[in-house]
Amino acid sequence: MMPTLGEAMVRVGRHFGKRPATRDRQGETTWRDFSERITVAAGLLRGLGINSGERVAIYARNSIRFDELKWGAFHAGVVAVPVNWRLAPVEIAHILEDSACEVVFVEADFLPIFDMTELAPWRDKLICLDGESSAGIPHYDQLFKTAAGVGLSDVSPDDDALILYTGGTTGRSKGVRLSHTNILSCAAGFTLATRGEPDDTYLHLAPMFHSADLLATGWILMGAAHVYVPAFSPAAFLDAVLEHQVTMTIAVPTMLMMTLTDPVLESANTRSLRLMGFGASPMDPAWIRRTAQGFPHTQLFNCYGLTETSPALTVFDPAEFQRAIEHDSPTLASVGKPNCLVDLKVSNSEGDDLAPGETGVLHARGPNITKGYLNMAEETAAALSNGWLRTGDIARIDDDGYVYLIDREKDLIISGGENVYSSEVETALYQHPDIHECAVIGTVDERLGQIVTAVIVAKPETSLNSKAIIDHCRELIGGYKIPRRIEFVEMMPKNALGKILKNRLRATYSK
Repeated sequence: MMPTLGEAMVRVGRHFGKRPATRDRQGETTWRDFSERITVAAGLLRGLGINSGERVAIYARNSIRFDELKWGAFHAGVVAVPVNWRLAPVEIAHILEDSACEVVFVEADFLPIFDMTELAPWRDKLICLDGESSAGIPHYDQLFKTAAGVGLSDVSPDDDALILYTGGTTGRSKGVRLSHTNILSCAAGFTLATRGEPDDTYLHLAPMFHSADLLATGWILMGAAHVYVPAFSPAAFLDAVLEHQVTMTIAVPTMLMMTLTDPVLESANTRSLRLMGFGASPMDPAWIRRTAQGFPHTQLFNCYGLTETSPALTVFDPAEFQRAIEHDSPTLASVGKPNCLVDLKVSNSEGDDLAPGETGVLHARGPNITKGYLNMAEETAAALSNGWLRTGDIARIDDDGYVYLIDREKDLIISGGENVYSSEVETALYQHPDIHECAVIGTVDERLGQIVTAVIVAKPETSLNSKAIIDHCRELIGGYKIPRRIEFVEMMPKNALGKILKNRLRATYSK
């Protein structure tokens, strides 16, 4: 039977006790010491009267303490609810209310936000996680000093371990329930597919409130070392790689694009970085090749998944990905093949399974699939049917098993009766040398129903105009796919992982 995350950590401490668990400027902590601290963190939670199955929120940037507290919750059978610190107060209030958190652990820098009217009801539930606390707010360090280590709670591997709230890009954010089995099974498949090694030093680059951070779980289970960047910047990323000789990390395309266009990369030493994956949003092949040039000593790979899948569904094998880059293979446009334990299929609107090469809605099943959304039975029923999760992505799977994402269902544009996939238009646009970023959406048109609308961020010191873009597109895509409306902006609205928020663009340009 699959263990719980708490049981898995006990084994890590026992089997890899002398190996380094964490590294920072204060030194190293071994897995034996870290696993012992986790039992004390669990004792701290029990001392607060928090029982198995109850929930606590963590509102903080990436840190060793974040992981210590999260794994302490796993040990105690308490459900952790990481909160996106970039959200507005009303959005944070929704998460805390919906999840009914007993306590909110807060980084000191974020304490003032709880003076806002929307968050005032939770002020008496705060515990300061680091730094200096405000008057009357308990501090984690003081509670930790008086707590004692405790044994494992009697919880099932299928019980909730974590609730992660989706970004709310389609409306009210949903609490995705992830069990111990979900997280561990995904970790096993992902680490195997990416060829993780116990001697790796893993850099936590993506925000720890996001499901992408769960991809580090396999490296925890094999006793690798871990380094934490509180918040991403190209300099912080590259400095951490050099200082701690980082060998493995997961990034998102926006992070890589920011790093590749920052002068700091020219003098950076990234020789230690043997492996780097990216996902969360599609990356144009031109940017993939540029990433390979910018990190010449690093083996790259692509991956794909959802919060609901804990999160990985596919990985593009690193060695095969390298060959695809070198030979400019068309498979470079794919997100790889399904991980072990994962089953994928493509279906049409009637629910019929489609043959390889045909385009439809991607469905997934496996032990890494969520049991559903917290307090949202109707949405859960719509997403899950007979063990299959409807991903909401339009895709095709070729004869060799490579998965190609075509678009999100909600991003499909129907113009004059023709289906236009926004990703296809974006791929054409990105081939223009003066375009830095673009997003394609459908906007209302009385005659055609919708028209293709391109929102463009031009590169600095260029004189890009609509005519140049239209002329460029005529060479690459059919006439009905060419943007009929072009809007230039200085900056795209994005979520915490740098994914462009098309719902906000639609709201802006549908007026």
